[in-house]
Amino acid sequence: MKSFSVLIAIILLPVICFTQNLTPIDSIVKVKDTTYWTHKNMLGLDLSQIAFINWNAGGNSSISGLFKADFGRKYMKENILWNNEMSIRYGINKQEGRELRKTDDAFSVLSNFGYRKHPGSNWFYSARFNFNTQFTNGYAYPNTQLAISKPFAPAYIFLGAGSEYNRKDLNLNFYFSPLTLKTTLVLDRRLADLGSFGVTKALFDEEGNLLRRGRKSRNEFGMLFNNFWKTEVYKNMILEHRVSLYSDYINNYGNIDIDWQLQLNMVVNQYVRANIGFHMIYDDDIKAKKEVEGEQITIGPRIQFKQALGVGVVYAF
Repeated sequence: MKSFSVLIAIILLPVICFTQNLTPIDSIVKVKDTTYWTHKNMLGLDLSQIAFINWNAGGNSSISGLFKADFGRKYMKENILWNNEMSIRYGINKQEGRELRKTDDAFSVLSNFGYRKHPGSNWFYSARFNFNTQFTNGYAYPNTQLAISKPFAPAYIFLGAGSEYNRKDLNLNFYFSPLTLKTTLVLDRRLADLGSFGVTKALFDEEGNLLRRGRKSRNEFGMLFNNFWKTEVYKNMILEHRVSLYSDYINNYGNIDIDWQLQLNMVVNQYVRANIGFHMIYDDDIKAKKEVEGEQITIGPRIQFKQALGVGVVYAF
């Protein structure tokens, strides 16, 4: 038995020595491949307030707040680029002697998938999905009885395919799609019957009897152009530009819907920032409302323009 044990030990000795340099299979931990993902999470709150007590020059005390959130997930590996963004904006204002009013309200989701032939190319074949709506009712103040817009009334969906030029080093992006489906949703019955935001309105006879309900959706097929550019114009001053141009092939071809945003962010420190923003919209299907002698009337399409100046805190993680 002793001789047999010695013989077994001699045979196994080289194997034991060799396996000392190997990693046991059970101890191998497979690392999850997450190196191709980059993410962005940003929460912000802008506040402005003014108060008057026995102020001889007069004035109304007021307070305003704007909550904003931006989330991004980008996957980049060799020839594949998949970019996802979600943006939230909601602002309110309370002025002395006046009801609480909404100053901003937006929710948008963007998903863009691109494929390029060569890893060194900046051109991608792209497919893009974009969704926009709002959180609460909108009013033509001071009338707060009849809403002129609601959540999903309207909501816009863009779905298309085209080409994209992407320069990460310049923070520059161009996207062009000759094949884009635009869907407008108006899920509120009253607004749909009025034909708001371009949907087919309800049909009545001469006596006012309802013959046909208004449609809650409208589909358009056309071309879409998007451009994004971001640059540091001066130390701690960052300019961000976004523009979207859309034209329908069938209905009034050549009429262009414009959505242009320009924002200048001034970084005070890691958590405090000031910003100046401009937002312009023109959509032939959006008819402006006006209050005349207590009655709300439609006055046709108008250029929509919004300007905002804010100072607030930002938390990125």
